[in-house]
This record gives sequence, structure tokens and C-alpha cells, in this order.
Amino acid sequence: MHVAFFSTHAFDREFFDQVNVTRHHDLHYLEARLTPSTSALAQGFPVVCAFVNDQLGAGVLAALAAGGARMIALRSAGFNHVDLSRARELGLSVSRVPAYSPHAVAEHTIALILTLNRKIHRAYARVREGNFALDGLLGFDLVGRTVGVVGTGKIGAIVVRILIAFGCRVLAYDIAPSPECRVMGVEYVPLDDIWTRSDVITLHTPLTTETRHRVDAGAIARMKPGVMIINTGRGALVDTPALIDGLKRGHIGYLGLDVYEEEEQLFFQDLSSHVIQDDVFARLLTFPNVVVTAHQAFFTREALRAISETTLDNISAFEQGRRSGNELY
Repeated sequence: MHVAFFSTHAFDREFFDQVNVTRHHDLHYLEARLTPSTSALAQGFPVVCAFVNDQLGAGVLAALAAGGARMIALRSAGFNHVDLSRARELGLSVSRVPAYSPHAVAEHTIALILTLNRKIHRAYARVREGNFALDGLLGFDLVGRTVGVVGTGKIGAIVVRILIAFGCRVLAYDIAPSPECRVMGVEYVPLDDIWTRSDVITLHTPLTTETRHRVDAGAIARMKPGVMIINTGRGALVDTPALIDGLKRGHIGYLGLDVYEEEEQLFFQDLSSHVIQDDVFARLLTFPNVVVTAHQAFFTREALRAISETTLDNISAFEQGRRSGNELY
């Protein structure tokens, strides 16, 4: 099938071209992000492949359908950027990649915890400048610490397994508790207990109306002074101004983010020669106890291969008139 790829990077081309050798689709790569002003680039393509920060609201979907699109192939797990009710009305099939490499995101989560705790980011910069002093680099043992895991799906369950290997006590919250996590000794508790009892809190839930700004000023106020917060899920799971206020007051001791609520104007592009116009994001970068990575938790060879395979298999299934099992309705 003819497929228009939006928000394409060199790594997309590398892995999709490798996998497509055996799928035989006609792939057209566009660097532009999918927005109302770029939707015309998909004219004549029955399949549009979109990434996490592409815009798939009602207007864009209508324009795509008018241009001949019949399928939206998401090369991501999240779908909060898609107006699903409008897609259904327009007769557009929407598929996603529900699980590419949960290990990749889980391992990145642990990397953020260790980096913040042992201040690896600051130590690296110091040594590069010939400063070998240890003042200000004091960390703590993870063994015996209480970690709250919000969301124990595939990613959260792997995070739990690693934390238990470190000797942490793990509390968890999920509307559907994992039997696997229970067997590992996880204690499922109400969300408020996560806030009040945890030394470290890590978020692994999808973004929905109910989970939007789950970590807000009220939740932060109930957390332990010096708490570490990690978000490798979706940016809007946290209220960023509330985080900044907690950091300024010293109530939040450590913050690790791989996602950001307004990231679509920043991430996946080189802005090193530009002035960052997002004042909230710029303020985040001023704190020495904050580490931000640019939505790279998924970024491993294994994950990119799996994303490419599942996405193209979803397209093949649509072409053949069958369901892949990854459709969103």
C-alpha cells in the first residue's frame, strides 16, 4: 500500500526500510509533522503513518479522509492525540503498536532514578572540567526505600521486577492489579498512599481524561519532603507548573522527565542554535536536581525494530481485509 509517513527521522527510514523488504509497501517519508497546514501532503495516500506528536484532531482527520486516507497507522502505543470518535465517523481505521519494547522504557526509568540519586549528570560535567570534588554529589542507597509505581502494565511490571532486585519495597496503584506483581510481593494501595508513603514515585499509565494532571499541586503537597518523581509515560500526567513550584520550595527533591506536556514544539528536533521560547520548560532546565531526556525511553534497536514490524503488519492486515488485533475500535 502507499503510505505517507509524517515526522520522519533517519532512524525511521533505517528500520522501516529493513522490515519492508519482506512487506513490500510503498513508503513515502515526510519530515514534516502532521498538522492542519501539512495534512495536504497526504493527498492520495490510503494510509497515513503518524508519530506521537502528530496532530490527529477532527479537522486533520477530515482533511485526510477527504484526500483518500482510509487508515491511520500509529507507530506508537499512545493514542491520546487522536480524535477516535471522529475517526470512526469518517470510516478511518486506526491501529497502534501496543507493545514494542517495554524493557526499553522500564530500563530508562531506572536509569533516570540512578542518575538523579547518584547525580551522574553533575559528576560527568565536573570531571570533564577537572573538578574531582565530591561535595554536593551525595546519594542514598535504594535498598530498603519505598517506591510507588503508578500503573503496572507491561512497562510498570518490569520496573517493579528491577526495583525488587534492588531491594526496594514496592507499592503500586492500578485499576487492574497485576497478578504477576502480587506474586513478586507488591502491595497494592490507594493512590493517596502512593503519594504519602513513597520515597520515589514513577508513572506508567496512559493519558486519559482521568489521568491528566494526576500529579498536581494537591498530590505533591501530600508527598514526602524530598520525594523523587519520574515520568516516562505521557507529559500531561503531571502538572508542570506545580512541579516547578514543588522544586522551588524544596519539597520535590528530584525530578526525572522523559516526556513533557508541550513537547511537540521541542522534542525530536535540533534546537541547539535557537532560544527556547517555552518559558515553563526553560525554567525546568535551571534546576540542578532535574534531568530531562527528550522522549528517548523507547529508543533502542529492539524497540525500533518491533515498532517497524508491528506497524507494517498492521498495514498488511488492513490491505488484506483482516484485523491485526491492534485496531483501536
